[in-house]
Amino acid sequence: MNNIKKNFGKRVKYFREQNNLTQEQLAEKLEMNCRSLSFIECGTNFVSADTLENLCKILKVNPKQLFDFDYSMLTPIDIEKAIYDLINTNKDKLNEIYKIIYLYLNVI
Repeated sequence: MNNIKKNFGKRVKYFREQNNLTQEQLAEKLEMNCRSLSFIECGTNFVSADTLENLCKILKVNPKQLFDFDYSMLTPIDIEKAIYDLINTNKDKLNEIYKIIYLYLNVI
């Protein structure tokens, strides 16, 4: 469960920053204290269903985007390498390549 909380927290932080929100601003919008949000972003605490729903509205994402950990934490260089490796090692993995590109385009 710790990996899920940590990865989820990284995604929350990523989308918070994409929306140009500070922790204080997001915490205020969520009607929680900043320390609680910090614990969520660090992966110490997890969100309730109500908080998840509010996070999605405020950050303008769907829950899947917050829980999509497979390729979401890769840098553009990591993504490029992953695509290159997939193409060169297994042509049957084109569906996986599509998912990587799709996620990359939706995150950027």
